[in-house]
Amino acid sequence: MKKLNVICFGEVLFDNFPTHSKIGGAPLNVSLRLRSFDVDVSMISSVGDGKYGNRILDFLNNRGVNTDGIQISPLYRTGQVKVNLNSSGVATYDISYPVAWDKITSRSSYEKQLKESDVFIYGSLACRDSTSRATLIGLLPIAPYRVFDVNLRAPYYSKELLLELIQQADFVKFNDDELYEVAEYLGSKYNSMEQTIVFLAEQIQIETICVTKGAYGAVLYHQNVFYYNSGYRIKVLDTVGSGDSFLASVIYKLLNGEGPQEAIDFGCAVGALVAKSDGANPKLSMQEIAKFMNP
Repeated sequence: MKKLNVICFGEVLFDNFPTHSKIGGAPLNVSLRLRSFDVDVSMISSVGDGKYGNRILDFLNNRGVNTDGIQISPLYRTGQVKVNLNSSGVATYDISYPVAWDKITSRSSYEKQLKESDVFIYGSLACRDSTSRATLIGLLPIAPYRVFDVNLRAPYYSKELLLELIQQADFVKFNDDELYEVAEYLGSKYNSMEQTIVFLAEQIQIETICVTKGAYGAVLYHQNVFYYNSGYRIKVLDTVGSGDSFLASVIYKLLNGEGPQEAIDFGCAVGALVAKSDGANPKLSMQEIAKFMNP
């Protein structure tokens, strides 16, 4: 199996739960899950110049994620998010602004990193500020394979931004609500998920679309064929990071040449294991994942 070289762009932060704090952010969560599969991973982001920024850098370095692309800001603090969980463990977020990862500035070293990589993963939240948005938009044409994790967080996006980001992607991951919202921007009138996915794929000329459906699994549309997983029955502890691990797992399998069905089955299993665990980045071995998929 080929060893992938992946770059993740965007937010690194502290998720502050009612009783504790954990390091997180969607691109960081994706990078950690990929690293757990022995993928070479680098982060492009920014942290504040202080103890919280140092904690994130140490955390990533200790787990083997390359932090050369993480800037240290003397002007802006490290990102903080207040996480609220409902009785079902579903999270909502209050995201501080502006913070260091809103101010990722362009560097020539990023272009060199991208040219040597296999995959570039980015999301919409990192574009809520014009500084990081301009840096990302400048990097997208250089990236060899672009994975867009839509990850909508109101009010930090616009129709124009989403269409710009999606039209440059090779692979797009939505949740079901995001799918219909973006498809409506492009004029879709369909109610069926499959029809909506095909409509989007044709409109943006993209080969791969993945849609998560919470407890009901996910759909993967790849090279004009649909693949399904109906999910795994678990007791949800919290959903933070579940979708990030799902995306990392699907990318890992699919871009290593394994079949789309295996990719979505594996992704749903890893996402479920994260949702039944505390926090976004529980340690999971391949043996544990295999046992969960085939008890």
